[in-house]
Amino acid sequence: MNPNPRQREGRIGTAGAAGGLTIGLFGGSFNPAHDGHRDLALAAIRHLGLDYVWWLVSPQNPLKSAADMAPLEARMESARAMAGGHPRLVVTDLETRLGTVYTAETIRRLRQRFPRLRFVWLMGADNLATIHRWRDWQRIFDDVAVAVFDRPTYALAALGGPAAHRYGAARYHGNARRLLKSAKPPAWGFVTMKLNPASATALRAAARAQRP
Repeated sequence: MNPNPRQREGRIGTAGAAGGLTIGLFGGSFNPAHDGHRDLALAAIRHLGLDYVWWLVSPQNPLKSAADMAPLEARMESARAMAGGHPRLVVTDLETRLGTVYTAETIRRLRQRFPRLRFVWLMGADNLATIHRWRDWQRIFDDVAVAVFDRPTYALAALGGPAAHRYGAARYHGNARRLLKSAKPPAWGFVTMKLNPASATALRAAARAQRP
């Protein structure tokens, strides 16, 4: 049975008080969440040696249209269902409660709020390919370690993109990726994993097609 929201947020408070833990920050719209999200989160725990992964369900991605965005609580429930009550996967609306919109700002506020924790930003290869369009994107790399996970058809664009070139010297390869959690930024790695073709866009299109 999934823990209730208070229990989920209790995990965050406990982690912040304990200190010495490394948290993977997995941000997104989760509109809806799918098993590709879960695969990435579990791969992050396995490959990087993380203690928890926090799924940061965004109130509204500034690069995406609000017209096709489900309400926040519906997306939270979708993420909770996909996390499946896993004890190391925590679904949260921290961005809404912090009042942040942009990833760089969210990371800065979380580092201030939880100074005893280490954070690693997690994202798919599709995001690495376009992260140079995000506001203050360089601050993300300069503030926390970054782990990028392979996604179907995106690897070449991601590894050939502006961010990968700018921070090429800071890339950790192979087994060295496990050192990311204690590395001084900028530090990032590309994680190959079993590719999952699941797509929130495709799921929304399929849902629309089934409507009368």
